[in-house]
Amino acid sequence: MRRGCAIAGVALLALIWLAPLEAWLPRFPLHMLRHMVLVALAAPLLVLGFPALGRAFAISPLIAAGVEFLLVWAWHLPALHGAAFRLPGAFVLEQATFLTAGLLVWSGSLRAARTGQTADALAGAGGLLLTSMHMTLLGALLTLAPRDLYAAFCGTPPDLPGQSSGGMLMLAIGTPVYLLAGVLLAARALGEKEARA
Repeated sequence: MRRGCAIAGVALLALIWLAPLEAWLPRFPLHMLRHMVLVALAAPLLVLGFPALGRAFAISPLIAAGVEFLLVWAWHLPALHGAAFRLPGAFVLEQATFLTAGLLVWSGSLRAARTGQTADALAGAGGLLLTSMHMTLLGALLTLAPRDLYAAFCGTPPDLPGQSSGGMLMLAIGTPVYLLAGVLLAARALGEKEARA
């Protein structure tokens, strides 16, 4: 299983960074697809596939969730998003930041769940559930915004349908992945506590 996770995680990174996805997707939905693959799909697979990587990035799950919140929301501010769209160096930094944020959250949460301590496992679940909540909020804001928030900063024509589609991708991928993982970790921790009692 570990090898399969490692291969899948690396393959997802190669796909989103090397495949000519621009030919198939508009600008903002592609941005959001890359973002969600990095934080919600590739990161947990890399943590499960490369245990040393997971150990290196494991911090308190609640602190990791806070760091991830700050980084993700910062890169979705119009000026920073526009910089990542226009400047290759800013794009690389944005992508590295998203992957790092994902590794921090998943490493901390999964490590906390493995300690055998109910409080640690619930903190791990809490980190994932908090991340699900803020991903849901950001996705909803992008989906329901009455105007294109980024066109002026990217130097592109307004594309409100593209922004809405990107927000829906965030809701469709990020929200359920983090929510389901958080609920499963919480259920497991509470089940183990009940079994010990």
